[in-house]
Amino acid sequence: MNVTGKPAIAAQQVTARMHARPGAAAPDAAQSAAREFEALFLTQAVEEMMRSVDTGSFGGGQAEETWRSFLARAVADEIAAQGRTGLAQSVQSAIGAYEAAATQGEG
Repeated sequence: MNVTGKPAIAAQQVTARMHARPGAAAPDAAQSAAREFEALFLTQAVEEMMRSVDTGSFGGGQAEETWRSFLARAVADEIAAQGRTGLAQSVQSAIGAYEAAATQGEG
């Protein structure tokens, strides 16, 4: 899976800074990366759900396929913004544990 755009940048910021200088990443970098991961994951889930739904007389063709991905991302962003899935919190906890282990390994 290729991750591009804002999620890729956030993930690279967290991992590169932790490897270069643990603890030097922005205080909210882990939270930002976790939320972007959650939104990306939910986008893929929503896209799969939308493929199983009959569009009726509304759509079809290349344009619908293009715009469907934008709609899926918008729906996923709204779900992620509510913070009810727990996915971002789990990812953020894992990043925190990794940071703590990296910091402990240095000392």
